[in-house]
Amino acid sequence: MSDDNCYFFLYSTMKIYYLAIISVFLYACSPTGTNGLFKKASPHDQYASNLESAGLHETALGKEWLSAAVNSLNKPLFIALPYKETGYFPDNKAMATALRFEAKLGSKILISFTKKPVAGFTVYIDLWEQRANEKKKLLAYADSSGNPFEYEIDKKATYVIRLQPELLSAGEYTLTISTGPSLAFPVRDGKSQSFWGAVRDNGSRSHEGIDIFAPLRTPALAAANGIIRHVGLNNLGGKVVFLNPDAKDYSLYYAHLDEQLVQEGKVVHLGDTIGLIGNTGNARGGPTHLHFGIYTQNGAVDPYPFINQTNTKPALIKGSNDYLGKGMRTTTRTLLYSGPSKSFPELANLPKNTYVEVLAASSSWYKVLLPDGQEGYLGINNTRSLTESMDNYRLSADHRLLDRPSDSTASKKLLLRGNTVPVYASFGAYLYVRDEDTAGWIKIKP
Repeated sequence: MSDDNCYFFLYSTMKIYYLAIISVFLYACSPTGTNGLFKKASPHDQYASNLESAGLHETALGKEWLSAAVNSLNKPLFIALPYKETGYFPDNKAMATALRFEAKLGSKILISFTKKPVAGFTVYIDLWEQRANEKKKLLAYADSSGNPFEYEIDKKATYVIRLQPELLSAGEYTLTISTGPSLAFPVRDGKSQSFWGAVRDNGSRSHEGIDIFAPLRTPALAAANGIIRHVGLNNLGGKVVFLNPDAKDYSLYYAHLDEQLVQEGKVVHLGDTIGLIGNTGNARGGPTHLHFGIYTQNGAVDPYPFINQTNTKPALIKGSNDYLGKGMRTTTRTLLYSGPSKSFPELANLPKNTYVEVLAASSSWYKVLLPDGQEGYLGINNTRSLTESMDNYRLSADHRLLDRPSDSTASKKLLLRGNTVPVYASFGAYLYVRDEDTAGWIKIKP
């Protein structure tokens, strides 16, 4: 039996053994009465707890899974929304990936997830808030059932989404993260102009809202279910209405109305008419419009993310799915970035022919893993498959064919002096070569 066949036999045997143990113990420890998307304990935490109950957290594979969960959160990669990636999780090692992004108060994060195969491939999805000098806060979670997963942003902050499959579970997935408004648009067919922060009264104040222009007496609509808190008149806003949305700690402000059609204490529903648009207050004599604002306990906030209806889609994925989970090499000296754009911080300067493992494809980038464990993004045009060797190397001494580019890793076989092996990639002092049907690493520098 060849080394590769022996390895495959041992791996298959261990996989069956682990799957049997994990299935028995996790089934026995599974909680009941947890139907629904959101649960008291996240599915990821349930799975980790079940590993511990089964004693599997002390095994090498269990430790690797738990460590991957923590490390991914501590070193997330950067993305900008909207974002889409297609990736692959192998079953021969425990992995997790985490993506960090900024989100604005009032927007809604929309997350969709599809997978292949549909059955037998479970991926846990968690959304976290990243806090300075504090532990990350778990906000929401879902399993990989395929149902959409959304979360309303209640503060401008940095967020992290983590994906992690169950042990010994392999498959391909597509993750899409986009944003949408948390409120409905308050004027049907209205046009937004004069946005938040625009200078007013020769610089003595700034615009604390947005103006939505529409013909005289166009209906101003309830942007959410709620209760009318105040109906009144003031010098700046003219005829105004304040609406408190249900279960929210902010108020919606409608100003410059020609007529108010609600009373204080009235319960309104999404789409109900609050009043009719005009130009009262300091807008008198100007074009008719609705001044729409949002006020919190800390003052006014930008209302645009709350009602922005712009439907942006993530860029099309140009990288090939054929390379997911496979090794490639760089075609030139190239930079490794912390996100899929040259605007993100640089992580490393990689020499030509550096070995990388493709984890995912996003727009015109590959998310890759280096042999030393570092992850980052490379342009798809800066990589090449390993179907063809780049050179041949004549062995001037006996060499151990290593599993990884490290002196401490196990040997697959011994390569004898005088033989020639094709070279496919490199990493530091090591070459990635193939001898007959066995691929691995040899060290060529001290």
